[in-house]
Amino acid sequence: MKQGGDDGRLFFRGFQGRSHEKVKLRKRKSTLYLSPRKSSERRGDLLGENVYLVSFTIALRICNCFLVQTSFVPDEYWQSLEVAHHMCYSTLVLNITNYGYLTWEWTERLRGYTYPLIFASIYKILHLLGKDSVQRLIWIPRLAQALLSAIADIRLYSLMKQLENQQMARWVFFCQLSSWFTWYCCTRTLTNTMETVLTIIALFYYPLEGSKSMNSVKYSSLVALAFIIRPTAVIPWIPLVFRHFWQERKKLNLILHQFLPIGFVTLTLSLIIDRIFFGQWTLVQYNFLKFNVLQNLGTFYGSHPWHWYFSQGFPAVLGTHLPFFIHGCFLAPKRYRILLVTVLWTLLIYSMLSHKEFRFIYPVLPFCMVFCGYSLNHLKTWKKPALSFLFLSNMLLALYTGLVHQRGTLDVMTHIQELCYNNRNKSSASVFIMMPCHSTPYYSHVHYPLPMRFLQCPPDLTGKSQYLDEADIFYLNPLNWLYKEFHNDSTLPTHLIIFSILEEEISAFLIASNYERTAVFFHTHLPEGRTGSHIYVYERKLKGTLNRR
Repeated sequence: MKQGGDDGRLFFRGFQGRSHEKVKLRKRKSTLYLSPRKSSERRGDLLGENVYLVSFTIALRICNCFLVQTSFVPDEYWQSLEVAHHMCYSTLVLNITNYGYLTWEWTERLRGYTYPLIFASIYKILHLLGKDSVQRLIWIPRLAQALLSAIADIRLYSLMKQLENQQMARWVFFCQLSSWFTWYCCTRTLTNTMETVLTIIALFYYPLEGSKSMNSVKYSSLVALAFIIRPTAVIPWIPLVFRHFWQERKKLNLILHQFLPIGFVTLTLSLIIDRIFFGQWTLVQYNFLKFNVLQNLGTFYGSHPWHWYFSQGFPAVLGTHLPFFIHGCFLAPKRYRILLVTVLWTLLIYSMLSHKEFRFIYPVLPFCMVFCGYSLNHLKTWKKPALSFLFLSNMLLALYTGLVHQRGTLDVMTHIQELCYNNRNKSSASVFIMMPCHSTPYYSHVHYPLPMRFLQCPPDLTGKSQYLDEADIFYLNPLNWLYKEFHNDSTLPTHLIIFSILEEEISAFLIASNYERTAVFFHTHLPEGRTGSHIYVYERKLKGTLNRR
């Protein structure tokens, strides 16, 4: 009995001792136990991220869209919007079958209709709704491209948050949004822009070490789509796909059940789309690679030395991000080495081609932002000055190139719009654009069957040694060419559009044909070659009303 009582007292004392200890409760993951703030954030997710972040990114890219009012390269119109306008309106307006224009690439079937079909669908919907004004046809495709670019930006942020942490993701996101070249290109209707968008989103699903969103079917489908839009899109993905194949245990399954079916479906889709619009079966991807890579005929549009991308192209595209990129290459973990290999591989492959352009390497620019983000993340003392330097230098360059440099070719199209819609004599009006070929957009920025003409410049596909296109022949002797071309006054256009550099050379023709300068548009502070600093519009006047300025 005594022993039992002692045991009872010991138990009671033990219980009293434990009663003073902190009791840890098991945390539950049910949403019922989440704080109101976390619960609302989870319900407010969009694209897997906070709705405020997504809204900010979309709003920024929309502002980006409206703050880019300059021209970059002809392809942003002639390989997308002009083709889409021709697809939608060539037989809709006044039954005029030649309303619109397709460049030689389309007659030679070097380009596919998949990308222009996106904008043609937008045009068709606007037409059916009776809302297809010229301003909507210009801006809605660009806004659509801006939205896609915003989605790509968010995917890059999400990927870095998975691979590292939120702080690291923010630095990469800052570098991506502050890049002047991304600002300059991401809202343009270029196949390179779409290629970049698809590349970033595909990278989000690519099996990188540490990624929680890896999906081989999704990433390979996006790469295949990028390939049918622009065949050279496969270049950055060659080392990435090879790495995936090398590390994959079930290699045969990867090829037979993923890569081959996806490639077959996307290529079949491309063939069907092009069969509908070309009227015959065409493998445009082969034609494109044959012309630009195997035959290297792209040199007709200019050539550069082999080192151009390393000495000029890549540093210019990166801009003031370049030192941070180099610094980040030494800091980034080994698992990001594949991204650096991809950048170098892409630069090397494009360096082998004679014809080089800044936009060709745009798809690997987001890869570089990863290394720039690592650099910023490791800066301690100079972080705030570095951020200010990056932001200010890039924004000044972005605003200058987006609002000032090469804006005249778009401003003059606004003048032509007014000629079509606000002119009493628009039925008799005609325009001849005497500038380097494809300097301006065309019917997609006029949206009226106004007779227009420009100097042609198709490359020689027959192998002639001393081939000269129409533009070359014109610039050899512009005055003589004009007198031969317009020997009869009845064939003279009512309006001529020229660069200022040409005015003095053809002044005799302008005076003799009763042309008066009626408008002047600034174009660039850096004129070169056949491109002048201003664009002049000349209108033909009756002899009784001529008043030359």
